[in-house]
Amino acid sequence: MSSVRLATPGKTRTCPHCRTEILASAAVCPSCRHHLRFGGASGAEASPGVAALSVDGTIHHPGPRPLEYTVVVTLKNEQGQEVLRKVVSVGALAQGEARTFNVSVEVHEP
Repeated sequence: MSSVRLATPGKTRTCPHCRTEILASAAVCPSCRHHLRFGGASGAEASPGVAALSVDGTIHHPGPRPLEYTVVVTLKNEQGQEVLRKVVSVGALAQGEARTFNVSVEVHEP
């Protein structure tokens, strides 16, 4: 008998390490990258997802005055209705500074 439980697709839980809400099927926390479970009957839960989206960008500040920035992630459903809007980070750039951002979405079977 296998001790591996199949999670309901989309079911969430809290990472015991960083307290971030993650998918119950995750073997590794996408936030803190701690391993949550090892092995398994097929080892499928440890396999990485497929990168459905990955966007990289850099902002540079050439001006003399400081600039502030806000990183916002918005999720919409197929009808275009906003499901989630979250401020991920805020900060400031002094002259000559830069920040590089990456937004990625991985998809996988539970």
